[in-house]
Amino acid sequence: MTIFIIRHGQTSWNAEYRLQGQRDIPLNDLGRQQATRNGKTLKSIAGDLDSYAFVSSPLSRARETMERVRAAAGLDPKDFSIDDRLIEICFGDWEGRTIPEIAADTPDKIRERKSDKWNFVPPGARAESYEILTTRVNAWFSQISRPTVAVCHGGIIRCIFKLTGVLDSRAAARLDIPQDRILRWDGSTLDWI
Repeated sequence: MTIFIIRHGQTSWNAEYRLQGQRDIPLNDLGRQQATRNGKTLKSIAGDLDSYAFVSSPLSRARETMERVRAAAGLDPKDFSIDDRLIEICFGDWEGRTIPEIAADTPDKIRERKSDKWNFVPPGARAESYEILTTRVNAWFSQISRPTVAVCHGGIIRCIFKLTGVLDSRAAARLDIPQDRILRWDGSTLDWI
């Protein structure tokens, strides 16, 4: 069973290296172009897309990405489901800030995060570590029962690399997640297209 996983297109906060987390930041023009290109790529590689389930994070940057992917693939842009388990990791009080900005205020917290990024929980209500996020992602990933296209976030994709055993937690936490490529899981390997 094939699963295609697409990170949402770029936002202005991505371009500024701001921690977005669960803040609902819209796509920028480059992000819209990335989503459309990913939709064309998906159409060329996936075969019969009518047999796939399509699911998105509830955040608008993911939903718009999904709409553009589906439109570029020749499908009804609005015909997909939303799953709250695909929402991005919560960075708590750090959302909207860059790492250099945070380091200027609390360099000890940045050092703590750097020593164990996977298990670090930022300050603030509802903040999550990647380990905490993995529980939520596993609840979604383990119940997939048919070919699926998912649009989600970098944190979710890091958790999938860990859950599938492709990377350990240290490598998964530091992984660069592109917004202009599609990740394919075939049950045994993950590869970027």
